[in-house]
Amino acid sequence: MIIGIPKEVKNHEYRVGATPSIVRELKKDGHTIIVQSDAGKEIGFLDEEYIQAGALIVSTIQEVYSQAEMIVKVKEPQLEECSLLKEGQILFGYLHLAPDPVQTKHLIEKKVIAIAYETVTDSRGRLPLLLPMSEIAGRVSVQAATYYLQLNNEGKGILLGGVNGVAPAKVVIIGAGAAGTEAARMAAGLGAEVYLLDNDLNKLKELDLTFSPRIRTIFSTSASIEHFISLADVVIGSVLIPGKLAPKLITRQMIKKMKYKSVFVDISIDQGGCSETSRPTTHSNPIYEEEGVIHYCVTNMPSACARTATEALTNATFRYVKKLAKLGFKQALKQDSGLLEGLNVCFGNITNRHVAEDLGLRYTSPETLLI
Repeated sequence: MIIGIPKEVKNHEYRVGATPSIVRELKKDGHTIIVQSDAGKEIGFLDEEYIQAGALIVSTIQEVYSQAEMIVKVKEPQLEECSLLKEGQILFGYLHLAPDPVQTKHLIEKKVIAIAYETVTDSRGRLPLLLPMSEIAGRVSVQAATYYLQLNNEGKGILLGGVNGVAPAKVVIIGAGAAGTEAARMAAGLGAEVYLLDNDLNKLKELDLTFSPRIRTIFSTSASIEHFISLADVVIGSVLIPGKLAPKLITRQMIKKMKYKSVFVDISIDQGGCSETSRPTTHSNPIYEEEGVIHYCVTNMPSACARTATEALTNATFRYVKKLAKLGFKQALKQDSGLLEGLNVCFGNITNRHVAEDLGLRYTSPETLLI
């Protein structure tokens, strides 16, 4: 199979769909790998390394899309990329379609086979391709909050961990999934007073046994969210329903009750955000103030640590890329029910029930398209 690795075009997106070592492994399997020049340059993966691994280097993104049977990338295709897609092409990357009707429309019209990293599952129902980026986003969220609490960065001049005789900052995290857990671990490690809210009692018990008393677990209700947000110096939203729009658990009224110049970080922003006050931002312009609260809602947080993120992501995606390239999409999806969960769009049909529901589009069972 001919596999294309384009250079990402999203604002400050420096991750890349395959490292030179992954290219080497795919080349050993007999595949042709086309890499756009400088695709990994910003994070230290130079064209020379890709050439040594067996890749063909091309100058333009148009050459990648026109020649490849499968595009392996990181972030959802931007408008200029959507125009380059062709019918029957496999697109493998993060898509986040539920909050993005424009991208969804393009993928439907282009009749591509679009497989979303964020809805691929494993044998235990976990999200193996979302997990490494969620962990990184969780840690980055605390770094961002720490930065924007500083007075010289528009914050209110609070040190997250406090000092002798001075109380630390209060950090409230909504959602105890991978991102929320890593955010809590990071914040606690820096000495913050951490409250982690979730409605899964088994998860809370597990975290209590692991982290108590450094992290206090709280059962999540509208009342408990409202109460703890009002006390917080930092709130981190980390709510996920795979494939669906994130629920708006944080209302504008709750944000209004936060302390002036507190920081809200919305990790859920890729799926539309979990606050009524959330709107997407970029690494170029990462924050805005709403109701007196600093909002950090960058849609590609892991790119702040793009080298680490690329290696973690491609370690996870490699076996799926290998399977798709070897078997073709139909056989690969038939053999791997978890990979089939990743199929969001196929030959003009929406094949993810949550995406169809949130966008008001017709759902087609993916199995019917694999005959």
